[in-house]
Amino acid sequence: MLGSAIFRRAGVVRNPGVRISVVHGDMPPKGNCHRYLRVIAVALMVGAVPSCTPLGFGSAGPGLTSADGLNFDEIPDAMPRQEFKSRSGNPETYIIDGVTYRVMDTSRGYREVGLASWYGGYFHGRRTSSGDTYDMYLMTAAHKSLPLPTYVRVTNLENGRAVVLRVNDRGPFVGDRIIDLSFTAATKLGMADSGTARVEVVALDPPARERGR
Repeated sequence: MLGSAIFRRAGVVRNPGVRISVVHGDMPPKGNCHRYLRVIAVALMVGAVPSCTPLGFGSAGPGLTSADGLNFDEIPDAMPRQEFKSRSGNPETYIIDGVTYRVMDTSRGYREVGLASWYGGYFHGRRTSSGDTYDMYLMTAAHKSLPLPTYVRVTNLENGRAVVLRVNDRGPFVGDRIIDLSFTAATKLGMADSGTARVEVVALDPPARERGR
């Protein structure tokens, strides 16, 4: 029912070589953090962003140990390694809902403090902007401008917990949020129930390399 309402509100932004569908949503009343609506952005860019993963419903799900025995503490952080920039998801610029975003040439020296959110089960198994399959149980994240992929350390400034993640998707396109985390990352940072938290994001070496270099 809710899903039907969402897609009835979809709009289309047109740009040379770009087709982007955008859906807007508002956070639910305080206390209902288990399901919430964000922006759904699906971009098709010729030779640039074949698909941007929709950022939308997230089921807050279990605590550190799920009902079927999954222990989130045993899921390891991402391990930084040298990678090439992904063939998709790294255009110079892209447009979402009339806003132009510029992808950074390099992640070197990046550090930012701001609001983090997360996306979960509704998009589990769907394609990310980089072409990977989104897995809510892996240590990944979405960012609007860092090169894909980029490894980052995310620290929850409210409790001091920190994780290392691989950024492989675009988003979040809601308000002043700076990063969208996988469900597992949000759980390990202690912010899955609240939905958002103030964090520090620091890019780690080595930065992704251009192909052919």
